[in-house]
Amino acid sequence: MAELARFAKMNGLGNAIIVADMRGRSDRVTPDAARALAADQVTTFDQIMAIYDPVVGGTDNYIEILNCDGTQAQACGNGTRCVVQALAAETGRKTFTFETKAGILTAEEHEDGRISVDMGKPRFGWKEIPLAEEFADTSRIELQVGPIDAPIVHSPSVASMGNPHAIFWVDGDVNEYELDRFGPLLENHPIFPEKANITIAQVTSPETLTMRTWERGAGLTLACGSAACATAVSAARTGRTGRRVTVTLPGGDLEIYWREDDHVIMTGPAEWEFAGRFDPLTGDWQRETEGVA
Repeated sequence: MAELARFAKMNGLGNAIIVADMRGRSDRVTPDAARALAADQVTTFDQIMAIYDPVVGGTDNYIEILNCDGTQAQACGNGTRCVVQALAAETGRKTFTFETKAGILTAEEHEDGRISVDMGKPRFGWKEIPLAEEFADTSRIELQVGPIDAPIVHSPSVASMGNPHAIFWVDGDVNEYELDRFGPLLENHPIFPEKANITIAQVTSPETLTMRTWERGAGLTLACGSAACATAVSAARTGRTGRRVTVTLPGGDLEIYWREDDHVIMTGPAEWEFAGRFDPLTGDWQRETEGVA
């Protein structure tokens, strides 16, 4: 058996995260290990944030993100906040630069314990999201669930925050929609060649909105940071809100600011639960009494 790697079980607004410390190692967290950890009630998670040694100069670490089904994700805002909290506690540093599959992210832990992550620039081009067919205007595409003359949801805004998102705007309570029923269908719709995160969103004021998300590869989660960013920028883009909003998710609130330089800043909390060690090949694990830091 390979030497066990350390991990922390954490959450960002209830978005269940495993931060896996793979620094100084040449092996990777395998899809089998991810699925085994997800199947255990104690270690079940939405995303694994595996921290590796830096690949690109000027960055602190490379982060690989795995969903609970073992597939890779490009971005995870809630998970990035958890990584920052763990590394800040270990090193005493407050600012970090990470490389991910979606690009370079910078993050900062504030004095109040909240963490801001620069999620980069949103992408709205149909090839960038990506979509399987051309749409000149991605603020509203032709896609619906239900009868043509009385759809349950329709005409989503689509965008990429490193991963693809579709946001369906509704007037009523987002909890009244059976996202667990039609989320999997829309995630795998042919219009999304790389699948998509599916969000139901209600704008409640020019500065606030409420949302729920079916995450690609993870299912219903209490919070999805990249979906909150995609929803906020899409709300501003379509004139529903301003560029700074408080987004209410089932797990709590995130502050999203779409700056004038086009970068999206997400601010929110992270919470440590417990630490352990695991086999990155199999997912076998044991609990520790000490934290990652």
